[in-house]
Amino acid sequence: MPEATVARLPVYLRALQALNASGTPTVSSEGLATAAGVNSAKLRKDLSYLGSYGTRGVGYDVDYLIYQISRELGLTKDWTVAIVGIGNLGRALANYGGFGTRGFRIAALLDADTAVVGREVAGLSVRHIDTLEETVKMEKVSIGVIATPAAAAQGVCDRFVEAGVTSVLNFAPVVLNVPPGVDVRKVDMSIELQILAFHEQRKNGGHGRPEWIEAAESL
Repeated sequence: MPEATVARLPVYLRALQALNASGTPTVSSEGLATAAGVNSAKLRKDLSYLGSYGTRGVGYDVDYLIYQISRELGLTKDWTVAIVGIGNLGRALANYGGFGTRGFRIAALLDADTAVVGREVAGLSVRHIDTLEETVKMEKVSIGVIATPAAAAQGVCDRFVEAGVTSVLNFAPVVLNVPPGVDVRKVDMSIELQILAFHEQRKNGGHGRPEWIEAAESL
């Protein structure tokens, strides 16, 4: 299955769950595509990888498609998560209630700051980073989340990998180097804001050109 398709499956799942919550039993490819913000041809191709083609004149069974996508994404079982870096972002992630309803259990919070260690966040006592390897083993951590400053991220990632964690979600503004077999997903909000700034500039008629060039052309 192409990576681009995998990236869109959670979007389809979210749209389907909203439809299910509203009591909608079936949905057309056009209706689901609109709800997910993609074109219907792309959606049909993506869902064909699941062996799901819908029923002509009826569409897709919402409940069954939720099951199919959840199974493909591995969400029919619970995944244990550890977060390292319990600053503002780490605390926000720990307190987010949506993880639990989607099959992700926050099992451990870790930090290097002794002023933070021992505090209770989201019902969990923050552990010292020195216990990372022990925590991974004891809690059977499947996914490591890095919410540390950039300078500390690679070291934390290395320790996760050495402890046996092969899936890492990185919020630090740095590219992590990992061995084959380890998957890293990077979330960089500053990059997303810069992309939005580019589009906003284009909408406002700007092209990012130096002011002296624009001034010279106006003479």
